[in-house]
Amino acid sequence: MRRFFDTNVLVYMFDEDAPEKRDLAHQRFRAAVADGSFVLSTQILQEFHVAVTRKLQRPVPLEAAEATLDELSRLPVILVDTTMIRAAARTSRLHTVSFWDALAIEAAQAAGASELLSEDLQDGRRFGSLLVTNPFPSD
Repeated sequence: MRRFFDTNVLVYMFDEDAPEKRDLAHQRFRAAVADGSFVLSTQILQEFHVAVTRKLQRPVPLEAAEATLDELSRLPVILVDTTMIRAAARTSRLHTVSFWDALAIEAAQAAGASELLSEDLQDGRRFGSLLVTNPFPSD
């Protein structure tokens, strides 16, 4: 089983203003790395860097964000290519999801993931054999 991590799950690992989600994100990340199921894409790496350095209330310093990118890049990463981008445009249209979410879906499927951890998509929604799971329980 492979687990594809969406940007928001990784960003929460650095969000000092959301300690419960931060702790849950760390737990899911460590477990997936330990059991070899972790996977992400080049899109997620790009979005991650922008989000943690510009969008958090307390941004991560650039040097620390770069070091984290280096560490994440050593894990399984799917390269986004033009075929995947065209497929994402179709998925976005057919399933009424944002293009960026569709690109994560396509990358997860290309990686052979059976689970997409994301707060952005509907928990329990399926895209073929890919199951969306929100790792953060609702209040």
